[in-house]
Amino acid sequence: MAEQESKKLETESPVTPTPATAPAEFKQDAAQEKAIVPSPEEKLDESKALAVVDKTQESAPKKISGGSLDRDIALAEVEKEKRNSFIKAWEDSEKTKAENKAQKKLSAVIAWENSKKAALEAKLRKIEENLEKQKAEYAEKMKNKVALVHKQAEEKRAMVEAQRGEELLKAEEMAAKYRATGQTPKKLLGCF
Repeated sequence: MAEQESKKLETESPVTPTPATAPAEFKQDAAQEKAIVPSPEEKLDESKALAVVDKTQESAPKKISGGSLDRDIALAEVEKEKRNSFIKAWEDSEKTKAENKAQKKLSAVIAWENSKKAALEAKLRKIEENLEKQKAEYAEKMKNKVALVHKQAEEKRAMVEAQRGEELLKAEEMAAKYRATGQTPKKLLGCF
């Protein structure tokens, strides 16, 4: 296919243009080349054609007439611009891919971080609830112990009061007995 294109190009411009008509023919040649440029579906063939055309030009150094030389230079410029635009498009595509990949990874990291934070916060709340529950249980136990101590103290006070009452009653009975009999007690107060 590349050989057919190069044959077409050679057969189309065998006449050397005069300097006055060169720009007009240059425009026509560029328009024809645009029409000859294959569709994007044939990109693989085009890349092969570029390599074949370059080799034929290098291997056959002919004396080219001025119009053909201008057309070849223009073709080379068009090919160079086309190649540069493909490179630029590829570069932009790769940069976009890299940005999208990085954004995807960053969002995955953020999601991971949020899930870990949520899990840790839930664990902390559970621990706090357990501690509050234990604190309430211990407070209840302490209240029960305080109540038990208070009850035991009341019982001991009651026993002491009962014993005191008995001793007072006994002392009064003995005093009444001694009064009735007229005897003096054997034990006197400790101070005598």
